[in-house]
Amino acid sequence: MPSDNRAPLSLKIGAGLGLAFLHLPIVLIFLYAFTTEQRSYQFPPPGLTTKWFAVAWNRADIWPPMILSLQVAAISTALALVLGTLVSAAMARTKFFGREQISLLIILPIALPGVITGMSLRSAFALMDIPFSTLTIILGHATFCIVIVYNNAVARMRRLSGGIMEASADLGANAFQSFRYILLPNLGSALLAGGMLAFALSFDEVIVTTFTAGQQSTLPIWMLQELVRPRQRPVTNVVAIVVFMATIIPILFAYYVTRGGSDTAGGGK
Repeated sequence: MPSDNRAPLSLKIGAGLGLAFLHLPIVLIFLYAFTTEQRSYQFPPPGLTTKWFAVAWNRADIWPPMILSLQVAAISTALALVLGTLVSAAMARTKFFGREQISLLIILPIALPGVITGMSLRSAFALMDIPFSTLTIILGHATFCIVIVYNNAVARMRRLSGGIMEASADLGANAFQSFRYILLPNLGSALLAGGMLAFALSFDEVIVTTFTAGQQSTLPIWMLQELVRPRQRPVTNVVAIVVFMATIIPILFAYYVTRGGSDTAGGGK
C-alpha cells in the first residue's frame, strides 16, 4: 500500500496558529488603513473608506522621508554589492591564517542586536568628528547590507569549480575578461538576490537609523514619530502598507531568482 505522507491534523492546526500569530498584526494594519475612525482603534471598524490614501499622497511631510529612505537604500545596496562581492571572493578563493575568524567578524553586524551596532557606530562617528547626516545613515546601513550580499555571493562562489578562472586564463582571457564573461554570469542571480534583500532591509531599518540619523528622518523614523504623537492614525497605516510592499516585493523576488539552488536567498535569515 502507498504510504500516507499527509501531515497529521494537529500539525496542520499548529502551523495555522503559528502563521496567524505572525501575520495577523499585518492584516490589522491593512484593515485600519481603510477605517473611517481617525484617532482610535475600534473592532470591527465603524466603516471603511479609501480617503486616507489620498490624504497620505497629499501630506507634504511624508515625501522627504520617503525620498531619503530610497536614496539611503539604493546607495547602501550599491556599496554592499561592491564590497560584499570583493570580500566574498577573498574568503572563498583564498586560504590564509585566521580566515574563519575574519568570516565571523564579517557577519557579526547582522548577528548583533541593532542597538549595539547603532551605539557603536554613533560612538565611532563622534570620535572621528563626523557630523550626523545622510552619509552616516548610509554607512550604518552598509554594515549589515554588506553581510547580506556576502552571504549570497560566498555561497555561490563555493559552489563554483575552482578551475574555471584558471581555465579562462589558459584560454587567453585577462582578469577583467574572466570576471566579465565567466565569474559575473555565474554570480548574477546571487548578487541580484543579495542586492534586493539588502535594499529591503535598508529601506525599513529603524534601530541603526535612530543612532546615526541626527536631525534627518527616514520613512520608518517618521512612522515611529507618528505613532508616538499621532495626528492621523490611518495615514500611518497607509504608509506602513507602502513600507510593507517595498520590503516584501524585493524579498519575494530574491527568493524566486535563487529558489532552484542550495543557496536560496534569505535562507537562515
